[in-house]
Amino acid sequence: MTIDQITDAELAAQPAAYWTGLAYEALIAFTRAQQAEFGFTQPQFWLLRNLSTADLSPDGQGMTIPQLQEAMATYLRPEDDLATEAQVLVERGWLHRDDEDRPWITEAGEQARTDMKSHAPAIRDRIHDGIDDVDYVTALKVLRRMIDNVGGNPA
Repeated sequence: MTIDQITDAELAAQPAAYWTGLAYEALIAFTRAQQAEFGFTQPQFWLLRNLSTADLSPDGQGMTIPQLQEAMATYLRPEDDLATEAQVLVERGWLHRDDEDRPWITEAGEQARTDMKSHAPAIRDRIHDGIDDVDYVTALKVLRRMIDNVGGNPA
């Protein structure tokens, strides 16, 4: 049965957690596959973002892998290995390690981060194909309300 064969009444009775779980897995898999086609992984992008003063780093200081894991705790997946991903970026010259083994972003890494970021609009456009911004905003408002209804933080 396809989604178009389910009535609105049947959809209204469906558990939101089931659908949000399916959406999460499908969207993450799609995003990661697209990024892989461009030659990088999502965790590599996150490492560069968290070490860049032009993005998430407030001070441009290197961070230990545990500090980076803590900074990314809300979006890392269990299979993400930041130590391995950081080593790949060191080998590419996008990160360097200081005497305390903390990764720091390099100039080449900053350029790579910018290049990686340039692919985000095309990935977003594919995900949002056929979805009006008004409908998208409504969906997010509904999800935020559900989160709030169950005592979560819809930040």
